[in-house]
Amino acid sequence: MPPTRHFLALCMVTLLAACASTPQRVSMSTDSSIRNQAHLQRNAKIQQFSLQGRIGVQTNSKGFSGGLQWQHTLANDNIALYSPLGGQVAQITKSSNQITLIDANGKQVSAANAETLTYNALGWSLPLTGLADWSLGRPSSSPIQASTWDEQGLLTTLEQDGWKIEFTNYTEQNGYWLPGKIFLKSDQVNLKLLVENWNNITN
Repeated sequence: MPPTRHFLALCMVTLLAACASTPQRVSMSTDSSIRNQAHLQRNAKIQQFSLQGRIGVQTNSKGFSGGLQWQHTLANDNIALYSPLGGQVAQITKSSNQITLIDANGKQVSAANAETLTYNALGWSLPLTGLADWSLGRPSSSPIQASTWDEQGLLTTLEQDGWKIEFTNYTEQNGYWLPGKIFLKSDQVNLKLLVENWNNITN
């Protein structure tokens, strides 16, 4: 075969090989995107849950590590924070029109939102507005700056409301895939939530 034809034939083989491999990569990306949408639609049905776990918080000047019990419904949140030794540090109660915190000494304080309330009382902000959704491995209703997911469609990273969030250790609970570890980082706070038990997951 003349050199020119040999070169053209080689180019054609290379082009066909490239074209043959491209649909596979696109298909995998499309499949994971479809799985992600299905995962989010399924988890969007969850309206209430309770969990038990551990929480760790670090700021420039303060830190906290201890236990957590949380009961969540569409209208209410009830969160109990415990020291590493098991003593209750704070009780946070959120209803449709009020957010209050009772500290270890029995002092009750209120604020317009949970972030301000926990900062004033504990020295660090708990992002309760979005945390109920993030704990379930789904974005909140706020605009999403960025997000990624794995081949199973499970959310792995999310940027929202000034927080960078990572999700790992998914397990199946009552037909829902939920993260066991949630890492949150903002300009002021690093927060880690480890879920040990999920309960009362209903839509």
